[in-house]
Amino acid sequence: MTQTTTVTLYEKLGGQAAVDAAVDRFYKKVLEDDRINGFFDGIDMDAQIAKQKAFMTMAFGGPHDYTGKDMRIGHAHLVAQGLDDEHFDAVAEDLKTTLEEMGVPGNYIVEVLALVETTRDDVLNR
Repeated sequence: MTQTTTVTLYEKLGGQAAVDAAVDRFYKKVLEDDRINGFFDGIDMDAQIAKQKAFMTMAFGGPHDYTGKDMRIGHAHLVAQGLDDEHFDAVAEDLKTTLEEMGVPGNYIVEVLALVETTRDDVLNR
C-alpha cells in the first residue's frame, strides 16, 4: 500500500522564505497604490506585515502561528471607512502582480487568488 502525501500550496510556493518575500513585496505595492494606501495611514506596517505573513502561511497550509483577529472583526473599521469590492479587487490585483513578478507559476497564482476570494465576504462584513 502506497502512502500519498498532499503538497500544500505553502510548499508549492516555496515555504516561509517565499511567503515572507511575497508579503514584503506585496505591501510595497499596496503602499504605492493610491486606490488603497489610505487604509494604511497610521498603521504599524511592521506589525501588519508580520500578521499577514503568519496569516498567509496558515492559509496556504503552512505552520499555524496566526494569532490575529478574524477577518470580520479585523476589517470592520475599514468597512466603516468605505472598504468595498473595488478595494478588495485592488488588493487582489496587487497580490497577483507581486506573484507574477516573482515568477510564481500561473496555476499557483490561480490557487492563491481563489483562496483570497474565499475571504471577500468576511473582509467586507457581508
